[in-house]
Amino acid sequence: MVYDFKKTMENIDPESLRFSKLETLQVNLGNMCNQCCMHCHIDAKPTGNKIMRKEVMKKIINFIRDHKRIILDITGGSPELNPNFKFFISETYGLVSRVMVRTNLTVFLEKSMDSIPQWYRDHGVIVIASMPCYTEENVRKQRGNGVFEKSIKALKKLNELGYGKSLELNLVYNPGADFLPASQKQLEMDYKKQLFENYGIIFNNLFTLTNVPLGRFRSYLKANGRLKLYIKLLTDNFNPEAAQNIMCRTLISVDWQGILYNCDFNQAAGLPIRDRFGKIVEIDNIQEAIQSGQDIVTSEHCYCCTAGAGSSCTGALTQ
Repeated sequence: MVYDFKKTMENIDPESLRFSKLETLQVNLGNMCNQCCMHCHIDAKPTGNKIMRKEVMKKIINFIRDHKRIILDITGGSPELNPNFKFFISETYGLVSRVMVRTNLTVFLEKSMDSIPQWYRDHGVIVIASMPCYTEENVRKQRGNGVFEKSIKALKKLNELGYGKSLELNLVYNPGADFLPASQKQLEMDYKKQLFENYGIIFNNLFTLTNVPLGRFRSYLKANGRLKLYIKLLTDNFNPEAAQNIMCRTLISVDWQGILYNCDFNQAAGLPIRDRFGKIVEIDNIQEAIQSGQDIVTSEHCYCCTAGAGSSCTGALTQ
């Protein structure tokens, strides 16, 4: 039986689905990407045409100037492919406590992108890199031919620049199919051992991320008759401890148009934040969304964040 996520959470704590305070502003710069991964929840691809304009970026920058010291989490698609990517980071440089960019690594090998790693270093950017496995075979199945080799080359370049040592480099693991991640702690040890022994690569942390049944991954599940089974897996493994730490209580997500959501997955599901009159809230009116006690928008995909050890954009929610 699939349970209603909101009711499940409210049975634990009536306040569990209310916004607490803004700690992280996550900005999705668009769905253009040089890869086309089977698990992608926003259907990112080379022909993606949802690209954040500079006008929207300026509104976000103005908000950050008035709310300094929050964490800025930049994602995509491949955020580096947004033509105003450097402008956005340069204008927020020094204003936020941490600026993180989620990269697929292989973008560094695209034309005119080879200088990005050094540019990241010069701007103190924390790199969060997708690396679904430390073996070529598993990465190829999920992300395509040649991706593993390019990812290794990019990671070596980052290491040469000090990432993994004086600069923070984190990797992201997500399962290759419809199963939950193994222990984050154990996977991190395995990753560090295999990548160092085989390629001399070092990094700081590994984040495990549960695949979300949205976008391309949802289509994959439906095509294989496994969608209901996967939803059941998530609900059967609901973890009340993980539920206490869900990221949407301290994070607001901004899409390419400036529309606000409680997380990047709600973006993919088309579930924006709405004000008390039912109107969609955009960056111009972000104060409507960051008031303590605001209701968080949920759906069945939210069980991804509470299954097993839990899942968030910075990894597992419990040990």
